[in-house]
Amino acid sequence: MREQLPTLMKEAMKAGDKKRLGAIRLIGAAMKDREIEARGAGREMTDEDEQAVLRKMVKQRQDSIVAFEAAGRDELAAQERDEVAVLSEFLPQMMDEGGARAAISAAIAETGAAGPKDMGKVIAAVKAKHAGQVDFGKASAIVKEMLAALG
Repeated sequence: MREQLPTLMKEAMKAGDKKRLGAIRLIGAAMKDREIEARGAGREMTDEDEQAVLRKMVKQRQDSIVAFEAAGRDELAAQERDEVAVLSEFLPQMMDEGGARAAISAAIAETGAAGPKDMGKVIAAVKAKHAGQVDFGKASAIVKEMLAALG
């Protein structure tokens, strides 16, 4: 993905899309920071690192949207929403509830979970296979519900 950023920046410049250009520049800066951090730790930056950076950026903007709306700063909230839209283009699509339930059910079968005490194993298995595709805030409630039915 990092290799695409210069091309995407040029396209946004040519199109005169200042909002998109700004968001892509922010992505580039965040990626460069994470890359430097990874090299300092003696490793290369991975696709998972890229997705983690993007998810963090989306989360920060969603938090800002809530704060700006509470303060009556709708123009700033709209700007943050525009950035979230651009950032989301680079993230894998999130599963709907049905897909999440299927993934969780498969993880329960795979781990042999028998009750609520196995929640950690199930969440870890889902994260291993579907990182970035499942909203784990919602998924944990589904896991609790499904495991409670077992045990």
